[in-house]
Amino acid sequence: MLKLHDYLGLRFRLVLFALLASTLSAFAQSQYTFSGTVTETGTNQPLAGASVFIENSSFGTVTDFDGNYSFTATLESGEHNLVFSSLGFTSQKIVISAGGSLTITNDVALAEDLLSLDEVIVTGSGAGVNKRTLGNAISSVKAEELTDNGATQIDQAIAGKITGALVQQNSGDPAGGISIRLRGPSTIAGNSDPLYIVDGIIISNSSNELVDLGGNTQNRLADINPNDIEKIEVIKGAAAAAIYGSRASNGVVQIFTKKGRTGDPKFTFMTNVRVNELRKEIDYNTVPLAWEVPGDRTNLDTYEVERYNLQDAFFDTGYGIENYLSMTGGSQTTSYYLSASHLDNDGIVENTNFKRYGFKANLTQKAFDWLDITGGFNYVRSVSKDVPNGGINNAYGAITGFVFSDNSIDPSPDESGVFPITSPAVPRTNPAEAVARFDFGQKTNRFITSIALDANFNKHLSAKYTLGMDYYNQSATAYIPIGNTSPNPDGYARRADLNNFQYNSDLNVTYKTQLTDAINSTSTLGGSWQYEERDRVGINATGLPPVVQTATGGSILEQGETRSQISYWGAFFQQSFSFNDKVYVNGAVRMDGASTFGKDERNQLYFKASGSYVISDEDFWLDTFGETFNLFKIRASWGQAGNLTALGAFDRFSVYNPSALTGSVSLIPSTAQGNENLKPERQDEIELGFDAGLFENRLGIEFSYYKQKVTDLLLPRVLGPSSGFSSRFENVGNLENTGFEVLLKGAPIRTPDFNWDVTATFSTNKNEVTSVAGGGRLTLAGSFSTNYVIEGEPLGVFYRQFYARNEDGSIALDENGYPYRGTTEDGEASKVIGDPNPDWFGSLINEFTYKDFGLRVQFDAVQGYDVFNWNRRLLDNVVFGGGYNVGQELLGNRPKGYGSAQANIFEEFVEDGSFVKLREVALSYNLKPSWEYIDNIKFSLVGRNLFSWDDYSGWDPEVSAAGQSNGVRGFDFATVPIPRTYQLGVNVSF
Repeated sequence: MLKLHDYLGLRFRLVLFALLASTLSAFAQSQYTFSGTVTETGTNQPLAGASVFIENSSFGTVTDFDGNYSFTATLESGEHNLVFSSLGFTSQKIVISAGGSLTITNDVALAEDLLSLDEVIVTGSGAGVNKRTLGNAISSVKAEELTDNGATQIDQAIAGKITGALVQQNSGDPAGGISIRLRGPSTIAGNSDPLYIVDGIIISNSSNELVDLGGNTQNRLADINPNDIEKIEVIKGAAAAAIYGSRASNGVVQIFTKKGRTGDPKFTFMTNVRVNELRKEIDYNTVPLAWEVPGDRTNLDTYEVERYNLQDAFFDTGYGIENYLSMTGGSQTTSYYLSASHLDNDGIVENTNFKRYGFKANLTQKAFDWLDITGGFNYVRSVSKDVPNGGINNAYGAITGFVFSDNSIDPSPDESGVFPITSPAVPRTNPAEAVARFDFGQKTNRFITSIALDANFNKHLSAKYTLGMDYYNQSATAYIPIGNTSPNPDGYARRADLNNFQYNSDLNVTYKTQLTDAINSTSTLGGSWQYEERDRVGINATGLPPVVQTATGGSILEQGETRSQISYWGAFFQQSFSFNDKVYVNGAVRMDGASTFGKDERNQLYFKASGSYVISDEDFWLDTFGETFNLFKIRASWGQAGNLTALGAFDRFSVYNPSALTGSVSLIPSTAQGNENLKPERQDEIELGFDAGLFENRLGIEFSYYKQKVTDLLLPRVLGPSSGFSSRFENVGNLENTGFEVLLKGAPIRTPDFNWDVTATFSTNKNEVTSVAGGGRLTLAGSFSTNYVIEGEPLGVFYRQFYARNEDGSIALDENGYPYRGTTEDGEASKVIGDPNPDWFGSLINEFTYKDFGLRVQFDAVQGYDVFNWNRRLLDNVVFGGGYNVGQELLGNRPKGYGSAQANIFEEFVEDGSFVKLREVALSYNLKPSWEYIDNIKFSLVGRNLFSWDDYSGWDPEVSAAGQSNGVRGFDFATVPIPRTYQLGVNVSF
């Protein structure tokens, strides 16, 4: 039995031993200072922003503008890996010995990695993976590619920089909406927008039309400042979506904002001014004559008039200014990034403007050696002043008024300020009055915030938890005063508000282990819960009293309110193996659920498999092709995903609408019957490709082929009248997307003074709707019954009347010399007359640097697609009289009323929309003054959308009046063209 004094003595010795061990452990750790310079191989140019860190630790920093780095680290004695990495360069590891010397200096030169295969990619599991291990293609865009290009929005800035991503600006309005399609449309009733994620937060990119702005509808990505972005990763294909869930079936755009950097505070101040102008005017009627009786083809009597260029009544030069200030710094345990910004940008339509005020903060705190906590906060206030233009329901816009106007009428107001009616044939707005008197605007207050816990328990086990929230209130008002020329002469007012709230809660656990000397294993288990809530209310009125601008003051009131709540949930397991760091295989299974579907169908399973093989690491390759092919990697992937965008929160139910009947409450059933057996649309995709680096990595090639099949498309099936309903949503459609993508990156010249980099992209996608219920043909809403879904054709083809033709293919004329409509062999009066889906699109980017000068030139091309020119259909009609061809009729160069005869032959107005645009030109100069507190001053002169080589008779073939519509594309009706922009900027780092 142990005696008391023996027990106390034993405890004393144990405590003394623990103290001694602790002391020895403390002596075994020392604080080391690391410093040096990181440069680029071949040119010896310093690499700014390169990461330098101790592997498997939190110690590290980034290089300054001159490529220098310095940081301290508390390390145990022994060997450690010092890692150097920079986006676009091959990573490098140096083994350092923490021993006697407490100061360790290493200068490193990094070789260019044109395809960024050493880049660490975040693929939804929370843990980054090396790009070379992936079996599917991922594109990256660096911070410097997102700024100094004249773009004010992220989606504008990435145009032409990503293979497989068709980026189209639907309107040239200052905050006009932009559509991004990754590998074509994947749904018909829903939307094909990719999923947007900012620092792990799923954010909304909704296009909310709270007031009728036609094709000028904003999408909420306009709230994000490109200057706050560190990089963007774009993940295409169902193989990647199997990890992110069904909300990512259209691809994923991951946005990573800038984080804090260890060291003294560093500041960046940027200011630029810009000028926006109309790139070209369209031809109009300049003939100083008018018909006495426009509608009588036989009466050729005219009288003299004065013609006006009504484009001058609403187009104007717009000016803008942008200011941005950021600060970053921190210690070994705490780092921060803060920014504030202000944008004020005028449009090319008079009295249009977009303002954005933003504040951004990112904070990273090392709570323990094994736990990092990151908090992010972003507040944005966006304010727009709008003029309605374009859109199928818009009857009072400026450009809408222009295409209906008789330009022999002076649009200017009289002495009393009253504007004349310029469209006597139909009630439309005087375009000069629309920009002078109408008041349309929107205000958005938005909060995006998150917290992330990143735990590394040991070298095997790690976990990451992210809680993110996105909330915004969007408020819109519209006011048309009384005594106007629009179809609402007694005045019009509207107020609409939308509250959008969503959050996501994600937990992922990763376990890494080395099974054998040759095999490494990574296992990831994850789960996610997401919630989305939208509350919308609106009120509008006509019959306004004088000077009253609020809707509640009108005599005829209409009001509406909608509420929506949707929950999403999912869980996945992913297993990856690497063999000798050359062969990589990956498999995953995911369960997804959404509250929009019935209980029996809302949970679905999706599978994924992929593999890659870096053949160039094999000895036989090195011995045979090594001198030419530095890198050759083959990859393949297959994956499944769903699509959850085709149904609203309650679309599976038969809905009853409240109404008043003789003063009593009543419910009226909707014409659409509910269906609780609906299931998510299902996508199945295979991708094959390779990545190659040649001539000492002076040339990089990335090639991908994909075939995507979408089944169980949700479409409205027509019902018999006896059912009491007109239609019901059912899973009754299929479509396919097939295409390939090529990326070429080259560095033809690398010298200490002069560099030349070139990037070329080429993408093609063939879309086909392979199955449609209800006769194989559906009209797409919002297209004047012009865009259709037709079995065997691409989505959204133009299906309307066409010319009768002679045997030789020439246009047939009647006995009076006028064209007339034809019929098909089956007696149909309509046929497919055009396709708004391009055959291919691509870009060519050249970047030159000479000492401290830089030049960047980017051309974008979209080829083989059609545009329906609704503007010309109206302008060329003698009823309105403002078009160029009406003038040709007055001059006798074509028969009177020829344009009126063409008006109902829709084939005439389908034009080739193919274009090549000089998208970006940027000239810069870096001044490195010898001042103590200034690191660098960068001057830049930028041009955007400077020239367009096309055969389109309208303003711009790129825009689309249907906004971000999924199926209605190539639809130009009174839409604001994309402006030509010049920008002069100064960026100071200190």
